[in-house]
Amino acid sequence: MDYYISPMNKESIAANMSYLAGVDADVANALAAFGPPPPRLRPKGFEAFLSIIVSQQISTNVARVIMGRVVNLLPEVSADALMATEDTALREAGLSYRKIEYAKSLAGAVQSKSFDVKGLEAMSDETAIKAITALRGFGRWSAEIYLMFSLQREDIFPADDLALLVALGRLKNLDCKPTPKQARNLIAHWAPYRSIGSLFLWHYYHGVPT
Repeated sequence: MDYYISPMNKESIAANMSYLAGVDADVANALAAFGPPPPRLRPKGFEAFLSIIVSQQISTNVARVIMGRVVNLLPEVSADALMATEDTALREAGLSYRKIEYAKSLAGAVQSKSFDVKGLEAMSDETAIKAITALRGFGRWSAEIYLMFSLQREDIFPADDLALLVALGRLKNLDCKPTPKQARNLIAHWAPYRSIGSLFLWHYYHGVPT
């Protein structure tokens, strides 16, 4: 699969974290204690969307195993190959019937050209999110994760992510985690680097004592 040259590489992350620390004292204090987050890059394209379906509601390790089985099952990871694969074979690889339904729906949308994976690259963030969430099985969180890590968009904040909300509550010393709406308001001044801020919150979530 193709990869972008990441605008969220080590040097860019360091520079943008310096910016965020300059506009948010809580970020500055946490950055001094935990350092910047490491870069994170995911593939783009059909396989990335298939992987998102496979990963839903299961652990990362289990998802990796099942995705490996699915990839080995297909002659190539493409919409055509998936549509030609029997549901029973996909089920034996570890996919639930619901995920098979979502995967076949994704493949069908790609085949019919009602969903243009490559075309997402030229779309604005909100237009791309709208196109992705029109697919069965894809909510806003899935779309935002694709934009952030596969398309490397720099100003995404997946406000429905539980770990981000918990980390933001701790960072801001709140009594409880904020709602998604409250979270968006709390980090509005992180624009235009909210993806970097999100990356830092995940980093902070795993590093800060509970």
